[in-house]
Amino acid sequence: MNLTFTDEQQAAQETARELAEKKLMPLAAKLDATEDFPEAAVAELAELGLLGMMTPEKYGGAALDAVGYALSLIEIARADASVAVTLSVNNLVAGSIGEWGSEAQKERYLPKLNTPAGLGAFALTEPHAGSDAKAIRTRAERKGDHYVLDGEKTWITNATHAGTFIVMAVTDPAARARSISAFVVEGKTKGMTIGKAEPKMGQRASHSCPVFFSGCKVPAENMLGPEGAGLKVALSALDSGRIGIASLSVGIIQACLDEMVSYAKERQAFGKPIGDLQAIQWMIADTAVDLEAAKALTLMTACKKAAGEAVSELAATAKLFASEAANRAAYRAVQVFGGYGYSREYRVERLYRDARVLTLYEGTSEIQRLVIARSRLK
Repeated sequence: MNLTFTDEQQAAQETARELAEKKLMPLAAKLDATEDFPEAAVAELAELGLLGMMTPEKYGGAALDAVGYALSLIEIARADASVAVTLSVNNLVAGSIGEWGSEAQKERYLPKLNTPAGLGAFALTEPHAGSDAKAIRTRAERKGDHYVLDGEKTWITNATHAGTFIVMAVTDPAARARSISAFVVEGKTKGMTIGKAEPKMGQRASHSCPVFFSGCKVPAENMLGPEGAGLKVALSALDSGRIGIASLSVGIIQACLDEMVSYAKERQAFGKPIGDLQAIQWMIADTAVDLEAAKALTLMTACKKAAGEAVSELAATAKLFASEAANRAAYRAVQVFGGYGYSREYRVERLYRDARVLTLYEGTSEIQRLVIARSRLK
């Protein structure tokens, strides 16, 4: 494994950093307060070629590998986690179509996913089927040259503005999990309704919504992969998604450390900067260690994925460690700021809220531990 970055990877990182510092960071607090979807930011990402970072040039993408993607996402998350998760899900959808789609599907949908109008959403989770993905009930019934979808999804990121959905549905209830199939469903398809965005604790500018299907007709040619391959599509998507959330977590850890160090230098207590106090130094040191470890795990996983290696266990490891480290970092950051850390006037309050969901989506920490343990026990 070589973590010396290529010119292309470094250029993508620098582009993302410049966008994050100049455009995203100044607006992040306002978007969090208003819960407005970051439309302007998504448009900027598209203009810079970051929406379709890993999409091949043939389909209008930037053709970055997983390492360039991770480096870029870290920079975006350092500024605004809501924008980062919007970007992460879009690339997950594009990656799934790139891996499982027919040539016709790739030509139709991958260029759209490079644009705000084609933004991607991944519809797997249901009200009664979160960690237990095999329990989904959304039905897809074949009728001639199309399928009719009926059911309900929940917590679907990007749903309010998505133009391209990947939807998991059961094609044969008797076969249960073996008949879960994946479909590409275009936004505003008749019979698909987007519910009200959830009022969330954090990452509030990223909209997570229920999606309802009632007699929703989808062309049979929009099935992604073979019939019954839906769980395989989902699991391969989650490997990529977990690299994304690990990268997002690294960005939040970096933001927490930045805030802690800056405040520790300027805040006075007992006649000197609080950074001179051992208790504060230890919290900064522990956060720095978490940052380097999380970054190394995440980039190692991305490096192996870029090399074509299987990364299911390693992706779960990176996501587990980085997401829990981000929560530790956010806790320490608030602690360093003391009472001010509890005020919305300071950035660390938002970082604390944004970090909390990291151990929940793309598989909870408990699910990551199951993935890791079962891999080792085989």
